[in-house]
Amino acid sequence: MGAFFHTFVYQPLYNILVLLYNVIPGADFGIAIIAITVFLRLILIPLYKKQIESQRKLQELQPKIKELQKKTKNDKEKQAREMMELYKEHKTNPFSGCLPLIIQLIFLIAIYRILMNISDAGLTIDSSQLYSFINNPGKVNQFFISIVDLTKPSVVIASLAAIAQFFQTKMLMSKTIEDKNKSSDQDSNQPDMAQMMSKQMLYLGPILTIVIGIKFAAGLSLYWLTSTLFMLIQQVYIQKKDTDSTKN
Repeated sequence: MGAFFHTFVYQPLYNILVLLYNVIPGADFGIAIIAITVFLRLILIPLYKKQIESQRKLQELQPKIKELQKKTKNDKEKQAREMMELYKEHKTNPFSGCLPLIIQLIFLIAIYRILMNISDAGLTIDSSQLYSFINNPGKVNQFFISIVDLTKPSVVIASLAAIAQFFQTKMLMSKTIEDKNKSSDQDSNQPDMAQMMSKQMLYLGPILTIVIGIKFAAGLSLYWLTSTLFMLIQQVYIQKKDTDSTKN
């Protein structure tokens, strides 16, 4: 599994990052990190849409799911069987949203390892990882826009990443609550665990981002900031598109 990951994920991304550094004017490694982040997010758009569609289908089924859970609360085996029948009837897989998350996590781990390895090597490119047609620039420029040292932690970039994550999570949480109110006449006395977890992540996620960001090289924070901003813009676009389609 490790060899597969290295050959088909780590090494291709490593070469793409070096290629971007070579071809983008200015020899700015920070710009190359931003470029490969946008590249990855563009590739993941279909998976992100699939994840959103899966979440919406499950949200629409919540009233029926709660009704079924209430009816079969004393028979867990019957509950599981009828739950699967409900998913099958509505052609919904509760685990279909997991695949996009797993793929995103794999890319995140790969980028993390690439940036850490390059950073630990003093921003010197490992020629053994390069394809024959990729030129080795040697030691890359460690400063982003001639200001931020990518080999050292950056409180500013980590803080910006945390702020972006806060608004991205808040927007996603607000949309989830809105959809829930439209599709369910939920019992106000019934605690919603998913909503409670989302509220916790609204603050926990950004706090963890800052804690991690001030300990690791700024290149990682820059990747996370770019990725979060991309997802934030993507959510704004999707919500605007949904609003326009509802009006029409």
